[in-house]
Amino acid sequence: MTKWNLIIDIEKCEDCNNCFLACKDEHVDNEWPGYTESQAPHGHRWINIRRKERGQFPLIDAAYRPTTCMHCDDAPCIAAAEAQAIFKRDDGIVLIDPGKAKGQKKLVKSCPYGVIWWNEKKNVPQKCTLCAHLLDAGWKQPRCVQVCPTGALKIVKAEDNEMRKLVKNQNLEVLFPELETRPRVYYKNLYRFERCFIAGSAVVRRGDVIDCAQGATAILIKKDRIVAEMDTDNFGDFKFDNLEPDSGNYRLEIAYKNKEKKTITIELTKSRSLEDIVLE
Repeated sequence: MTKWNLIIDIEKCEDCNNCFLACKDEHVDNEWPGYTESQAPHGHRWINIRRKERGQFPLIDAAYRPTTCMHCDDAPCIAAAEAQAIFKRDDGIVLIDPGKAKGQKKLVKSCPYGVIWWNEKKNVPQKCTLCAHLLDAGWKQPRCVQVCPTGALKIVKAEDNEMRKLVKNQNLEVLFPELETRPRVYYKNLYRFERCFIAGSAVVRRGDVIDCAQGATAILIKKDRIVAEMDTDNFGDFKFDNLEPDSGNYRLEIAYKNKEKKTITIELTKSRSLEDIVLE
């Protein structure tokens, strides 16, 4: 049967927090019997925007990763729950039974993604329900997707084989695949949050004048193998992204017209913004 899946494009998220506010609007002071108790007005972030800054001045990259319940097919919280207090529906949504889960505070720590919250007043663990009460009522999307102004959030209802094709075609990834929980939340452009870049600017000196080296060729090499190659833009900027953190030494070569080629050795631990590369 078809199942619900959430796709999050990190490149499109601008940290507006509309999704967070819509979740609060839907769940604070609202009871949804059979789905969830009302959400605590403070402290809970059923969709939490994580922030990551990469690089150094003046070339800095900021990325935002909306993080919510992963609605895992092999959810650790389901295994940890007593009396089947957490269950997975046939349509892929994982729900916490607000009655059976009373008092089971331990379930907060059962989630390796840290997306289960404890409601002290209600004495119950809570999390994102993917607005299952709305989807069951005929809505086409949950509130977070509805209010996203950039299209960073997208809901897809598809059969598993169809979803596998979509994952492959769009290069989608899951968060922390080593956990083997088989999430139904997929990320696009996750490298913006988890991987590294090498960036810089090439400039050319003409006497006492320094200009941007537009169209210079930048080549990134590792162990005598070309990793990537690109031409600088009209500001002389280049950026090689999607590199593994702590991946060792790289050689950067910059060539521009009749100027002497520059070669720089870079040890990559985290994202690097290089000083201006002057071509004499």
